[in-house]
Order: sequence, then structure tokens, then C-alpha cells
Amino acid sequence: MLYPQRLTQFTKEHTEAVAAILCGVLLFLGWFALHLNFLGWALLLLPAAYVIGGYESAREGLTTLIKEKELDVDLLMIVAALGAAILGLWQREYHLIIDGAILILIFAISGALEGYAMQRTERSIRSLMSLTQDTATVLRSGREEVVPINQLKVGDEIVVKPGELIPTDAVIVSGFSTINQAAITGESLPIEKTVGEEIFAGTLNGYGALKLKVHQPPESSLIQRVIRLVEQAQTEEPPSQQFIERFERGYALVIVVAGLLLAILPPFVLNWDWETTIYRALTFLVVASPCALMAAIMPTLLSGIANGARQGILFKNGAQLEMMGKVRAIAFDKTGTLTTGQVQVFKVIHASGYTEEDVLKVAASVESSSEHPIGEAIVQAARDLNWSRAVEVKAIPGQGIVGIKNPTPSPSSAVASTGGTPARRCSPQARRGTVAGVESSGQQQVIVGKVDFVGQYVINLPDELKDSARCLEEEGKTVVWVAQGEEVLGVIAIADSIRAESARAIARLRKLGVEHIVMLTGDNERTAHSVAQAVGIDKVYAELLPEDKLHVIRRLQKEYQTVAMVGDGINDAPALAQASVGIAMGKVGSDVALETADIVLMADRLEKIEAAMRLGKRAQAIVKQNITIALGFIILLLIGNFLGSVNLPIGVIGHEGSTVIVTLSGLRLLK
Repeated sequence: MLYPQRLTQFTKEHTEAVAAILCGVLLFLGWFALHLNFLGWALLLLPAAYVIGGYESAREGLTTLIKEKELDVDLLMIVAALGAAILGLWQREYHLIIDGAILILIFAISGALEGYAMQRTERSIRSLMSLTQDTATVLRSGREEVVPINQLKVGDEIVVKPGELIPTDAVIVSGFSTINQAAITGESLPIEKTVGEEIFAGTLNGYGALKLKVHQPPESSLIQRVIRLVEQAQTEEPPSQQFIERFERGYALVIVVAGLLLAILPPFVLNWDWETTIYRALTFLVVASPCALMAAIMPTLLSGIANGARQGILFKNGAQLEMMGKVRAIAFDKTGTLTTGQVQVFKVIHASGYTEEDVLKVAASVESSSEHPIGEAIVQAARDLNWSRAVEVKAIPGQGIVGIKNPTPSPSSAVASTGGTPARRCSPQARRGTVAGVESSGQQQVIVGKVDFVGQYVINLPDELKDSARCLEEEGKTVVWVAQGEEVLGVIAIADSIRAESARAIARLRKLGVEHIVMLTGDNERTAHSVAQAVGIDKVYAELLPEDKLHVIRRLQKEYQTVAMVGDGINDAPALAQASVGIAMGKVGSDVALETADIVLMADRLEKIEAAMRLGKRAQAIVKQNITIALGFIILLLIGNFLGSVNLPIGVIGHEGSTVIVTLSGLRLLK
């Protein structure tokens, strides 16, 4: 299977180059024979140059004419070259045959150069394919066995040695190492990974041996999704390219009609001789062809897509790269986008006579039996403390959890560092001294939950804790009360942590010229405004259903036209689809969000949105420059042809040279 693939790759990349070289050799030999008056050899070699150099263009042009009933610029080139040859034979001015052959040669060279440029861009994108492994080392019955990737199943344990590529997305069950994720997420430095953490296919293992557990089918891995999206991107054309192609079809017809008029009218209107008239009409067909205009867009956009992929920004198609440079308003989802989507202990406030450590240990004793995210956050915060699991634990959905704990914590006045120092305006002043609020031995009931739930078991709730809890709730935090026996030990504030880069990313987007930034969330108003204030967003839409987010995006589009939506969840999918540009968080995003979005941020780094916008603006600028260059060359060559200062070879060089210039200009975005 490998040999045919390589042969196909060779054919696609090098056939045009080989044809151009042979055409050049035959042209030189034909010209040499003509100068030595070997007319027979010249008339044999030059037609061969025409056939070899022009075959591909003629085939594509005729196919378009027959199947789609449309004229193609390739066919115009062939007609111009053949017209020059026929005119040369008719007038016995054989240098015109040389001119036509030069046209074929330069057109073939240009096609080879454009093909090389496009292949370079495609190779840059498809380098992702080299990140996939064909096999994996699986542990079965205590023995290592090498199997194809497609035979891996969920639950299989695989071994990855130092320096090897990770074969599929998996979770570490044993070992510690650094993982180079640059190819997937764009992160420049290796990331430390240990037991329980997920690693991605296509990333490079560092110094440590790892045992991994496959937690999803290999075909669902992040790298495979990326490859599918890249393949999709290459088959779709942006609106600007579609417009240029529609323009080309009508333009080609206009050029043919104008060429016929130029070949007929000048002898009657301008008193030109027929040879000059036909020659200039043929030159007109060459210089007026919009090849450079056609090459002004796609090389630029494909280069931008490749550039973004290297930075961990996956554009699904060139249209979205274009659109990203025009964004005037951006809407952010809250949970999982501006925040990490993982709740954690934000603050612990203890009652008089207890410590933060006491509160966490007692709460963890019952929450360790809970699967609720809040319980998991409390247990995680108490992971370094010495506590024992409670018994007879019972959870009351939506209210709290109770259990029996033995032994009880020892009171202390020291403040543990686990929960952090309480905020000054929300913290009661701790009273120093020895208070025997908890028995040193014996079993006692532990109650953790909402204030009303804890109030059913404890009569007196400290006023200072009520004030602190109210203050925290106003900041959008979830407050959990902790009691043991008939005593309240304190309260724990739980919050979804804000991404460290969120505020900085929002500020940079404003500096970049985004006129309006809003936050959309299904969370309550209080929490939403708290997060928005922290990250620097003024406008908040809270307590939204998925369809509500969709309606907000539509309203924004009416006012700002080009609107981007950034989200990660299934509930964001309708808004992502409606937005001018949908941006999904690649690592935490749901499959639905990833499939719906137009752009995927592989590393979940919000600052990449700014990079995507800058890339889009650069792409827009280069496309405009290229179109200006292409139109400028066409106008200058047309004027020169009308004045008689541009002959066919010069017209060919100017025409094809402009095509090469705009193609190479588009490749600037690869840097």
C-alpha cells in the first residue's frame, strides 16, 4: 500500500514540473533548429513543446467547457498560443510559433510553481497526519503486545516509553512524565502529567515511562477530530473565492467576445493591418486573463489555516479565517469558557474557637461518600489533612448530607492554609482562646449543606457567619454550612474558578478593536455579574436557555453584523451555529460544540482568540494587496498592448509573473 501512495504523491506534485522542463527543452531545441534553418526539425520539436507543456491546461479547459458549459482561463491561454502558431504558419513568420511556445512554457512553469506553493501549504496542514501512530503497546495478561491502533478498545491499558508518541487519547494510571503538546495545543513548553490526568494522541512523551488506560475509541481522539476538520477545511471555499470564481466565468466570456472584436474591428476603425490586429488580439487574450486574480485568495487563506494550526487554532475553512478579521462583537459563555468549569473551594470561614482545618476535615468526612461536584471539591481541598470517613451517610438531594463521625476534630486557633485567608470584608473576626465546642471523643452527627437544612439540626446559627455567608452569596459563591452535633463549625464557599487569562484576553480584544463584548450564561444573575465584573465584561445575559442564547446572538448580529460566539457545551451549540464565527474550547468542549463551531482552540487558551483575529486581519490585508497587484498588472498590460509596446512574450511574462507574485505573497502567512 505504501508504494502506490508515494507514486500518487509524486504524480500530483511533480508531473507539472516535469512537463514544464520538457517543454522548455523542446522549445530551446526548436528555436535552435529554426535559427539553423532546419525548418523540418523546428516544426517537429515546437509542436511537441505545445503538446507536452499545454496538455494539462487544455484538458482542464475542455473539460470545463464540455461538462460545465463555461470558459476557463486555461483554455484562453491555449487558444492564444495556437492562434500565434497558426498566424506564424500562415504569414510564414515562424517567430510567432516561438512566441506561442513561450506562452505555453511560462504558463506551464507558473502552474508548476503554483502547484508547489499549494502543496507546501497542504503539507504544512497535513503534517498533523504524521502525529498519528499506527500501533500501540498493550498490556494483556501481564504481557506487552503490539497491536494496530484501530484494534484498541475502551479499557485497554497501554504502555508508552520515554520519547514515544502517545498513540491515542488516554488517562494516566501509572507513572509521571513531561508531555510535549506543542503539535496539538500550541503550548511551547512541555507539561508535567501524572496519574489521573488525560493526555492526547500525537503528543510526545518525555523522560518517564507511562501506563495509560484508553477511555474513548481511537477514532474519537482529539488528533483524529483535528484531521477530519482539516480535510473538511480543504474542500470548502470561502465566499470571496466563490465570488472570484463566479466572476471568472463571466469575465472569460467577456474576454473572448472582446478578443473577437479586437481581431475584426481595428482594420476598419484604426487602419491596422490584419497581422498586427490578430497578434494584438491574441496578446489581449493572454494579458486580460484573470489568473493572478484567481491566485490572490486561496494560497493566502490556506497559509493562514496552516499558521493557525501550528498555534493551536483550528480553522475549519478559509471563510472563517476571513470572517475572524471582521468581528465587531463577541459573546462568551461563562462556565467552561471564562471559567474552568470545575468547582473548587474558594474560601473557608470558621466559627469562633475552630479553624479552617477543623471545618474542612469535618465536611470531608461525610462528603467523601458523595459524588456531588461540591463534595468532590471539598474532599480535594482537604486531601492533605488527617480525617476519617463518616458512617451512616445519607444525602438529601438539593439540601445537604448527614453522617456519623468518630473521632471528632480537635479545636485549634491556628488558621490552616488550605482554604486561604478569608476576604477582609466577608470574614468574621476570629476570637482567640480555648473553646471546647467539639467533644474530644464519642460519636456525633455531622451535617453539611444549605443554611435551612443545617438549621433543622442546629438551633443557633452564629450571626457573624450569617453575615459572611450573605456577603459571599452576593459575590456569586455557593455557600455550604458545616455543623457537628449542636455546633456550627463554619461555612465553605464554593466557586467555579475563573481562568487566569480571562481578564487579560478580554482587555486585549478591546484594544484590538472589538466594539462589544458580552457574557451569556444559564447561571443566576448574581453569579454571572460576579464573574463578568472579575474579567472586565460590562453586559451580562443570565439565566438563559440554549434558545435564549441563540436569540441574543441574532440581536447582536442585527446591530454589529459580524458576531463571534465562544463556548464549550452542548447548550452553546445553537448559538455557535448562529454566530458569524463560532469558537469552541477544544479540550473541554463537547463533541457537539466542536462539530458545530467554525474555529477550535486546541489548548483552551482564550488569548488565542486575539491571535486568530490578528491572523484574520493579516489575511484580509494580504488578499486586498494581492487583488490590487493582480488588477494593476492586468490594466498596465492592457494599456501596453493597445499602444503596441507589449508583445506576446512580454505579455506572457507579465501575466504569469503577476500570478507567481500574488501566490508567493499569500505564502507570507505561513510565517
